[in-house]
Formats: sequence, structure tokens, C-alpha cells
Amino acid sequence: MATQVEICNSALTQIGATTIASLTENSKNAEVCNQRYHSIKHAVLRSHPWNFAVTRVSLSPTGATPAFGFASEFALPRNCLRVLNLSKLDIPHRVEKDKILCDEGTLEIMYVADVSENMFDGLFEEALIAKIAADICYPIVGSVNLADYFRSVYEEKLKEARFVDATEGTPASIDSVSAAGSLEADVFIRSRF
Repeated sequence: MATQVEICNSALTQIGATTIASLTENSKNAEVCNQRYHSIKHAVLRSHPWNFAVTRVSLSPTGATPAFGFASEFALPRNCLRVLNLSKLDIPHRVEKDKILCDEGTLEIMYVADVSENMFDGLFEEALIAKIAADICYPIVGSVNLADYFRSVYEEKLKEARFVDATEGTPASIDSVSAAGSLEADVFIRSRF
């Protein structure tokens, strides 16, 4: 897949601006792309449990005890952008700063990771390009109408990317039934809303 510069150049091309050789070159286009790229990437990654970015990990407690409310503290992985769920859905917990607080001795979590561009799905990449184009359009070419257009392009591309992503794999876990006899939702179901 594309590099950061190639993704930014695709967005620049979409808005009719001059492309760049690197994010650190001495040009307005590079400065704007460099300033906005990572926060936009993180926002779009956080917006959905993308299959290519979902990671599972077992955590051990840090050894520190929260001041109140919970018995254990777990450090989130450095690349964690969004905690999706814990292996046991009914564990009372709280995500605070870069920690998960709960009363467990160990913890298994699924999370959206800040993955490198070579992991991106093609449809995600297209949505990201449209989001960057919408965001950098006004500072670079000064057109509110073009920025609005790319916001709508982003919404359409995001819908398509989310739909395709959410329909890969086995649909809802029907084999997961609670003691009361009701079906338990999984990440797939929650991701569709």
C-alpha cells in the first residue's frame, strides 16, 4: 500500500494542489500535510474497529493501585487508539488516560492499533485520502465549497469501507449465549451502528 507521502499526494492531487517530495520539505503543502496527517489518520482509525487494525493482547497489572474504585491498573499498549472490548464483556472497568482500571488479576483486550500504512485496506485508504483532502483544502486552496465536497466524498467512502470491513468473517457470534438464554453481541454487531 501507499506511504504517508503518497497518501498526502493523492489528497493534494484531488484538491488540485502541487504534490510534495516529503512531509518535511520547505513548502506550505508539506507543512499543512505534516501538521494534519497523523491526527486525521488516528481519528479515522478510531472511528471503526477496522479488521486490519484490531489487535488482541493479554495484559498484566502494573502493580500500582488506583486511588479508589478498582483494585488493579493495566497499562494500555503504546499503539492503542481505542479499546474495543475486554475478553469478558461483563467486567466492570474504566479506561482512564493510558490505563484500564478493573478488579481482575489479568486482562485480555481487543483494541484498534495505530498501524503503519502498509497495513491499510484499500477502501480505508481511499476514505483517509478524502478526509485529508477535506481537511487541507481550505488552508491550501482556500475553497470552502471544495472542502465541503470532499467532506461528503469522505462520508460516502467511509460508509463503503466500514460496510465491507464489517462484513468480512463470520457474522455475529450465535454460539455465545448468556445464562439467561439471550444472544450476546460481539464487536461486529456494535460496529455496524
